[in-house]
Amino acid sequence: MRKRNLLVLLFVATTAVAQAPPAPPPITIRRAEGAIRIDGDLSDPGWKNAATIDKFYETQPGNNVQPKVKTIVYLAYDDHYFYIGVRCEDPDPSKIRAPYVERDNVIGTDDNIAVFIDTRNDKRTAMELRVNPRGIQGDAIFNDGNGNEDFSPDFFYDTAAKIDSGGWSAEYRIPFSSLRYPDRDVQTWNIMVWRNYPRDFRYAIHSAPIPRDSNCLVCHTMPIVGLSGLPHAGHMVAAPYVTGEQTEIPSGDLGTPLERAPFRKETGLDVKWTPTANNAIDMTVNPDFSQVEADVAQITVNQRFAVFFPEKRPFFLEGLDLFDTPLQVVYTRTITSPQWGARTTGRIAGSTYTLLVTQDRGGGLTIIPGPISSFFAPQDFKSIDAIGRIRHDIGRSFIGGVFTDREVRDGGHNRVIGPDFQWRPTGNDEIHGEVLLSSTQNPNRPGLSPAWNGASFTSHALSATWNHQKQSYDYGLQFNDLGKDFRADLGFLPQVGYREEDGYASVFIDRQTDTNGDLIFRRSSPGVLLLGRKNFQAGPVLHLAEEYRVGDRILTENYLEYFAQIDPSRRFTRVGINGFAGQRIDFANGRVGHGATVSLTSTVRPVDKLTFDGILSREWLNVAGGRLYTASVERLKTTYSFSAKSLLRVIGQYVSTDRNPALYTFGVRPHNGSFLGSILYSYKLNWQTVLFVGYGDDRVLTENNDLAKLDRSLFFKISYAFQE
Repeated sequence: MRKRNLLVLLFVATTAVAQAPPAPPPITIRRAEGAIRIDGDLSDPGWKNAATIDKFYETQPGNNVQPKVKTIVYLAYDDHYFYIGVRCEDPDPSKIRAPYVERDNVIGTDDNIAVFIDTRNDKRTAMELRVNPRGIQGDAIFNDGNGNEDFSPDFFYDTAAKIDSGGWSAEYRIPFSSLRYPDRDVQTWNIMVWRNYPRDFRYAIHSAPIPRDSNCLVCHTMPIVGLSGLPHAGHMVAAPYVTGEQTEIPSGDLGTPLERAPFRKETGLDVKWTPTANNAIDMTVNPDFSQVEADVAQITVNQRFAVFFPEKRPFFLEGLDLFDTPLQVVYTRTITSPQWGARTTGRIAGSTYTLLVTQDRGGGLTIIPGPISSFFAPQDFKSIDAIGRIRHDIGRSFIGGVFTDREVRDGGHNRVIGPDFQWRPTGNDEIHGEVLLSSTQNPNRPGLSPAWNGASFTSHALSATWNHQKQSYDYGLQFNDLGKDFRADLGFLPQVGYREEDGYASVFIDRQTDTNGDLIFRRSSPGVLLLGRKNFQAGPVLHLAEEYRVGDRILTENYLEYFAQIDPSRRFTRVGINGFAGQRIDFANGRVGHGATVSLTSTVRPVDKLTFDGILSREWLNVAGGRLYTASVERLKTTYSFSAKSLLRVIGQYVSTDRNPALYTFGVRPHNGSFLGSILYSYKLNWQTVLFVGYGDDRVLTENNDLAKLDRSLFFKISYAFQE
């Protein structure tokens, strides 16, 4: 077959009109006839007479055509486990991309298998379990309602893989206690297997055909029948932990010698109990919510609103997909320091639910939103926080509801409640909607923040979206209306007090006004997506006459936004660039300047066990009189894996901002910056049985442009999961 060297536009690449083949028939699974040892070898007697899936389809770049390589899947089960074996044949095993990586870093640059299992038989969400040719895991929840693939959740399961002269093999052993399924003797599940095969192109090979104009993935999973006599209840996991930290801090002002602070130790316990196969109860006492890896810094010099960081903490992750609603009223990182927590998640009478209650010791920040900017107020108070969500499926559609409640000790609250829905009238159309009411009473703490003035108010929020998808194009419309006093203190909604209408086809059009009808924001931005070999993607977007309200004026900017990414080889696995160039508004001082942002990312792997991940971002803005500011982020993460379970990681991150105070209308420091350095040894038997030992060094830029020591620490964590 002649190689394709020309780049193609996305709407050209997807104009093939061939209909997808019919869906495969149900798979009848049987109990294993012998033992299965999880070692990557498919010759065990337990695989004899296992159910097989041997018909696969290349869905990208081909349109449900015969794949270039053969894949066979084997399925079996016994009294305690669900087994999956996968054989991936390869004409040239030397080209298999099989690096040693951290858990959840099993991504599209490398060979891997992803298994989607829908154990509730609703074809709405699926547990996604990945494995690469080294046996390293990646796990997620795939939500068909919005296409979100969330790698925050972690599950107990065992994997192993082995490379040989004809390709590679992988085995899964999944405890039934890790799965949530109906409480009945005979089960019907659904499954799909996706093989990622990156060579000249990134080939996607699925065990079921996927039409190009489909607006779902889990809906195409294949039924599994024959499962019976599965365990019903009673599984428990208790995971106690111990942490210790020895910190050194300045003895006086910044820059003075460091002296040792008292040794700090913490203990706590996480417990998960499944009273039925379809319900889980989580309890925690003094949970360890420390971050093992620091968040990647983002440039925020000229931002109007707060920036988002993903959730990583185990206690919040059961049923996390339920919190995906059109308006993000649940953002669990707003719960900063829980003293205890309890949660129940499950399914009853055809409805899926979750209810979470914690006592938060505070210490974080609360987003105070507005129509043209947001700011933070210290959350220096204790509270009881509760979050509830229920969703009832009706075919491929659903109706649901959500509530959040923060009750502040000594007075104050924020409560949000309302329904939402998704309706899929056809296989090409989706309609989402949500209506919310909020009731807020600010704490009466004016000494802590002017925002805490004791005022009370109520407000509303509304969101409605329609998407239409076809083989050669897609388009959609959206409407949002958020009242000026709407607040979701347990969510992430940094902008309120506006109405917005937007739509997209080949041009994205967006318009925001405040509650008085005055313009906040308006844009019209045409763009295209280019695709090519080596997973090449590029997307230039023109922002023409983009208008913003800044103070009492409307300012206009024109600029080019761009991104490009390519996966060159198994050693130079990915390189990308994104940014903008042209006119940009200086929101702090209310004027238009010229500037640019350039962000470079790369992943280099000299050998399979050593990986370098680099980020270099730089942003600048020029105004009348010269350079207003230059901001940069430089980050290098180096990871060496001793095995699939053990690694050493070194991170260095430098963030800096240089400003010209003479060009500002208010006082600013000419230099700001910080350095973060860390070394971590990690051993993970599973996601809750871990050993971490590390060293951290934080420094901050002084007025003399020197990096002064802020703190230095040694730390460890030991956690072990006892399973009953």
